Amino acid sequence: MLGWREIRRSSWFALQLEQSHQGPHQAAVNRSPKDKIGPCLVPGCQTGEKVQDLKAWYTSSEEHATGTITFASDIYSLGVFMFELFCSFGSEVERMRVMADLRNRILPPRLLSECPKEASLCLWLLHPDPSCRPKARDIFNCEILMEAGDAIAERQAAVLLEEKEAESEVLFEFLLRMQNQKQENARKLAHDVSRLSADIQEVERRRLALKKKRGPITKVENSGQRRVTGANMQERKGLQGKRQHPEDGVGFREKGIACIDGRGKILSKSARFMSNFNHLEKVYFSMNWRACAPGMGMSKSSSRQGAEGLSIGCAASDELKATSRSGEENEEDWLGCFFDSLCKYARYSRFEVKATLRHGDLLNTANMVCSLSFDRDEEYFATAGVCKRIKVFECDTILNEHVDIHYPVVEIPCRSKLSSVCWNGYIKSHLASCDYEGVVQLWDASNNRVLKEYEEHEKRAWSVDFSKAYPTKLASGSDDGTVKLWSINQERSIGTIKTKANVCCIQFPPDSGHLLTFGSADYKVYVYDLRTTKLPLCILASHQKAVSYVKFVDSVTLVSASTDNTLKLWDLTRANTAPHAQTGCSLTYTGHTNEKNFIGLSIADGYIACGSETNAVFAYHKSLPMEMASHKFGCTDPITGREVEEDGGQFVSSVCWRGKSQTLVAANSMGNIKILEMV
Repeated sequence: MLGWREIRRSSWFALQLEQSHQGPHQAAVNRSPKDKIGPCLVPGCQTGEKVQDLKAWYTSSEEHATGTITFASDIYSLGVFMFELFCSFGSEVERMRVMADLRNRILPPRLLSECPKEASLCLWLLHPDPSCRPKARDIFNCEILMEAGDAIAERQAAVLLEEKEAESEVLFEFLLRMQNQKQENARKLAHDVSRLSADIQEVERRRLALKKKRGPITKVENSGQRRVTGANMQERKGLQGKRQHPEDGVGFREKGIACIDGRGKILSKSARFMSNFNHLEKVYFSMNWRACAPGMGMSKSSSRQGAEGLSIGCAASDELKATSRSGEENEEDWLGCFFDSLCKYARYSRFEVKATLRHGDLLNTANMVCSLSFDRDEEYFATAGVCKRIKVFECDTILNEHVDIHYPVVEIPCRSKLSSVCWNGYIKSHLASCDYEGVVQLWDASNNRVLKEYEEHEKRAWSVDFSKAYPTKLASGSDDGTVKLWSINQERSIGTIKTKANVCCIQFPPDSGHLLTFGSADYKVYVYDLRTTKLPLCILASHQKAVSYVKFVDSVTLVSASTDNTLKLWDLTRANTAPHAQTGCSLTYTGHTNEKNFIGLSIADGYIACGSETNAVFAYHKSLPMEMASHKFGCTDPITGREVEEDGGQFVSSVCWRGKSQTLVAANSMGNIKILEMV
């Protein structure tokens, strides 16, 4: 019962604090002329009288006589608190009078008539004989608290049902609101309103189908809730043999509030949709337009040429036909695709930090991490940067060991600053890197030795990547305006692509070794068929500054990052072979800041992650242009390692997803690495 003693002391302290916040004159003014009883700070009056009265209210007769606090006296104090909760007072004078009567167990007639159960509980707790007062187990088994528990269980069952129904309301509310807006301009937007009406009917049909499926399940769930409720009651009775803290009784109300959190999450998702209403509207009509006019992105001849060109590098003709058929099926249910995009967007809203580590040491201020990469089995990730070392960490060990310092399992010293690192997707121990001197190196990470060293680039090499379809092939891009193709079985390059501008990034598609794309400082993305490298297969030109990263989402879709503060999604089936092709750009993502640095780019399962020059990580879904989650790195002093208020120009320099999971590894320009999970 120690908690009730603390409550009494805090009540006395709160009374004194309340009076100290009023000046003598204000206290005298606030007191009514009829109010002869009560605290007053005017000279001649003392608050001690009120404090003594308050102490007397909560003190049992035996405690007042002996000065000893017992369990029974705490029960008496609990009875006074319960009485004050059940009974309301019109004025301070009335309160003083009623509390004085309470010492003689005289309760107000109104409480006796309107709340007989509550009055009975108070009389029981305030019994003059300490031995007749209830024990803790008797209080928890009283009818009032039992009814409260049953009410909470019923409310929880009702909330669960509301959640199931509310999940289908999000899309319906979005379309309904859009319908109301378009009907205001019915003459100009008659086609839009007609289409929306048809879609709403489709959503209603699907919702009715869901309700029919939910009907027989609801009864089973209700009976299950009753069984669970009974089990909880038995569990609570089983715990009654232990002495519990009296404040635990207050937990019933907190549990009842927690039951409503599920409904709040649904409302929160709906609020996120409405806050991004304009973005979602554009995506909705874009998908609608493409479903109604699938060939509008390019002419039939160019479409055929693009498909034939992509069939050379991406997939066989049978696979293209299957892809085409699946695309037609998706177009038939484009509304379902849009709803799927909304669900994936609403599934996650923030990043949660799971572990942190430092890439460099406190004595070396050059600790920026330039590249991150996971190995074939997603067990280890490698880091590389300006500290001239490749470090390999075991991801699960870092997540499971809660220590301040994490050591790499492998540490490879290099002769120059590193710009990129990449694991082989087939040979687990093979690791490729490129550095500021233009050297491309192939490592065996299992025994920490160099397997191959290529020195054909004349300037700094920015990017290196292994082919996933042909694991013996890799490529690198450099400031000398060339893309070099390498084989792990040969000492020299097996091919060269020359361009007029610096090559900032390269990427192989996931299912082809004949197609290669790279981003350049001339604001363009180039796609090449490696068997005919005289001319690019297509050129993607929509960025306003240098293209720093390019990553494939699938065999015909890729994302590019640029220092114009944007990411862009490209559909290669819509792009043509003419220079400066802009028709292939499907979507532009904005929200992060990127004007001069490499900030990293990673894609997994349709989720796009990138860094920002605001020292934050941003995540997008491929089908929607606005950010879905972000995380701000704490600014760290390079000497002390402590967090400081000023960021000092720090930025997130590299990111990497752990396969098709919600785990993301991110690093910033000070060498701070965080393992984040999207929740």
